[in-house]
Amino acid sequence: MPLSDLLVVELASVLAGPSVGMFFAEHGARVVKVEAPQGDVTRRWHLATEDPSDDRPAYFCAVNWGKQSVTLDLTTEAGRDALHRLVATADLVVSSFRPGASARLGADADTLRAVNPRLVVVEVDGYGADDLRTGYDAVIQAEAGFMALNGAADGPPTKMPVALVDVLAAHQLKEAALVALLARERTGKGATVRVSLLGAAVSSLANQAANWLTAGVAPQRMGSAHPNIAPYGTPYPTATGAIVLAVGTDRQFAALVEAVGREDLATDARFVTNAGRVRHRAALDAVLTEALAGQERDALLATLAERGVPAGAVRSVPEVFVQPEAARLVVDDGAGHAAVRTVATEEGRALTPPPRLGADTQAVLAALGLSSAEVDPLAGPGGGP
Repeated sequence: MPLSDLLVVELASVLAGPSVGMFFAEHGARVVKVEAPQGDVTRRWHLATEDPSDDRPAYFCAVNWGKQSVTLDLTTEAGRDALHRLVATADLVVSSFRPGASARLGADADTLRAVNPRLVVVEVDGYGADDLRTGYDAVIQAEAGFMALNGAADGPPTKMPVALVDVLAAHQLKEAALVALLARERTGKGATVRVSLLGAAVSSLANQAANWLTAGVAPQRMGSAHPNIAPYGTPYPTATGAIVLAVGTDRQFAALVEAVGREDLATDARFVTNAGRVRHRAALDAVLTEALAGQERDALLATLAERGVPAGAVRSVPEVFVQPEAARLVVDDGAGHAAVRTVATEEGRALTPPPRLGADTQAVLAALGLSSAEVDPLAGPGGGP
């Protein structure tokens, strides 16, 4: 595996930071997840149907495969010393402390890189190093404009059903870590890189940000519709299930309307160009809704695929994993714990299941030269990631 010689120390909880740890595990790195004695908070984020005593609920399992778990009380000198011993041999630290907290625990980038100058430290926080507010995905979705954009035009602002900001920040952290590791290969020096959830979210506004910054048009809630393209994103019911169209060119539109027996729409002055379709969106939706209502979904999708028209079925999550492309991304320990890989590649390392809290404390710290008598008090009642 390409990263099999790397040691990654994860001082992170919830989703963004742990996603980075799992990414490196999938590429062969050894990943040691250092947890406070009470564990990553997501060990306690149970569904209503899950056993609250299980320290590996579904949420925790989402991004914690392929790791070892070590518990350390970083409020103690012994706990901090053990962390520094571990970091002295590491290549990368992934950290998600609130600004200021890491320094109190001896886990800030300056302290860790003084222990190991070749160390790369990637940090994620909510709003940036100078803002002490705790950042959680839902709040950042609101602060970054995502909720204002999401939902029906006549409905309230709506949170995404996935912790999308955490996912976006994780991708930026991975990129930052890989770039810093590459630079270290050339310079021999480590680095500190910081990503905020707010920054990751704002930088991901993409075309919606440009609509405001360039065209002066403030984006509004439009349901599933696209402000610049039509028909794009709106679900249309068929006789056997809904589909979504993503028509980006006039040629694709002509192929679509021919496939549904409405060739006349390709020469309708309102719909000949994308600009016209956007201006006459309501009329277009009405005629497409009527034209698609009697179609058989899967047969229509096959026809559209043959004609090069981007379209897909609206699937439930269970239906998603019937698809071979999705099914091959599943990791499953055969004992009730499963998730999807963070890396959608053909080849993937076989990953160990998410670890029990502190399952590897003795083994990892003994390898650093600590005796059992020294290890036992380290997982006390205090703090950590």
